[in-house]
Amino acid sequence: MSIIRRVRDITAATLNERLEKSEDPVRLIDQFLWSTREEIIQCEKLYQQYNEHNHHLKSQWLQADQHKEKREQQAMTALKAGEEHLARIALHEKQAAEERANQYRALYEQSSSNVMELEEQLRELRSEYQSVYDKREYYAARMESLRLQQRMNARYGQQGQEPGSMFRRLEDRISDMELEAKSLRDIRRFGAEVLHEAGSRVQSVVERELELLKRKLEKEGWSSSS
Repeated sequence: MSIIRRVRDITAATLNERLEKSEDPVRLIDQFLWSTREEIIQCEKLYQQYNEHNHHLKSQWLQADQHKEKREQQAMTALKAGEEHLARIALHEKQAAEERANQYRALYEQSSSNVMELEEQLRELRSEYQSVYDKREYYAARMESLRLQQRMNARYGQQGQEPGSMFRRLEDRISDMELEAKSLRDIRRFGAEVLHEAGSRVQSVVERELELLKRKLEKEGWSSSS
């Protein structure tokens, strides 16, 4: 397992632990996505550099291999011409070219292996980024649903009870007002009756007093016809 992959495993485990304790998982996931995106960008740059270096190593290997083949042909030509000294020089350079070709080939093969591993890591990073992004969208949708639910609950809280309860309270209030008005009306009616009865009693007393005075005057010789 590569170092990058081990680091990613540690990071993912840390994210899961932090998500369980976070009150805003979307924000935490956004931070993780940003970090992962930065890693992808750096990994892509490294992949490009590795690729360029790999092409350079392959070019050096092929050039050394071609140089080896060329020196071998020169050695054969020198031998045919009876020039053993030149043939030895050419074969000496062939061996140096062959050694160089083997060295560059080994470097190229190791570099190619690293490039393939880097390609795999890039695929994993991109796949992980997409997977976390999809989860981010899901959690964002859930958070938005929760936010709207909270707003709806707050709105109902401001409105108070349901309309049925509101009308019942209004009915009770109107009934109280009607009862109060009836009570005032009854009081006024009772007051009028009391005044009427009081007036009748006063009138009766006056009439009695008037009769008493008439009788007294009659005894004194007063006549009502005069």
